[in-house]
Amino acid sequence: MNFAKQLSVNPGSGVKLSSIDPADTRGMDRDEAAKRHARNVERLTELGSMLWADNRYAMLAVLQGMDTAGKDGTIRRVMSGINPRDCRVVSFKAPSQEELDHDFLWRVHRECPRRGEIGVFNRSHYEDVLIVRVRGLVKKEVWSARYDQINRFEQHLAENGTRIVKFFLHISKAEQKERLEARLADPSKNWKMNPTDLEERKLWDDYQRAYEDAISRCSTAHAPWFIIPADKKWFRDLAVSSIMVEMLEGMDLRYPKAEFDSSKIKVE
Repeated sequence: MNFAKQLSVNPGSGVKLSSIDPADTRGMDRDEAAKRHARNVERLTELGSMLWADNRYAMLAVLQGMDTAGKDGTIRRVMSGINPRDCRVVSFKAPSQEELDHDFLWRVHRECPRRGEIGVFNRSHYEDVLIVRVRGLVKKEVWSARYDQINRFEQHLAENGTRIVKFFLHISKAEQKERLEARLADPSKNWKMNPTDLEERKLWDDYQRAYEDAISRCSTAHAPWFIIPADKKWFRDLAVSSIMVEMLEGMDLRYPKAEFDSSKIKVE
């Protein structure tokens, strides 16, 4: 199965999340999916090292989703085998005063991966057309202009050697309810809860519309969006790891040639 082809959003196409089943597994068996995911993790280890050695490109993986969609879990399970030297994870929270004193992309640009590195964004610049829009934190004419600004920003990154992949972890409202209840019942996890999480849940439909617009308007050839059915964690992990492998394998990575003739060197 070509996950990248099947789960990508074609540029210019409209997205209706209600028409996409969050529990879809494309007929895959859980055990086989686990085996394939394990192979993907091994392959990502190899490709991460090759990206570092090649040092011509970077990769930026953006993860977005409703609360409990599994951004942290996806990062933990997909990136587990990558050398920490080759990968850096950035989690974006509410902006600081310093960040608010700059344009909305300033804090994002400075965290983008350098050449040879895989950068992973847990939330991202898309928060500025999501929560900012839903909560009315800025005027509509401000956030509505940001779609084109984001597209130009991502094009700039791509033209300078950064391969961008963006994952929307798509869960159902019913699945979120179960995960929130499980979080409340588990002392090792309920610290993650915040009363505002339930306030955000009340705005579910508004967030779905905001995501639909962001994905529809900002899925491009150089920075595609992938909608990942995420009710089943095992399928979510397989889909993301498969797409990461497919994207890295398409980057023509290679180890640099040694600057000496290895055949003439003898180790005593």
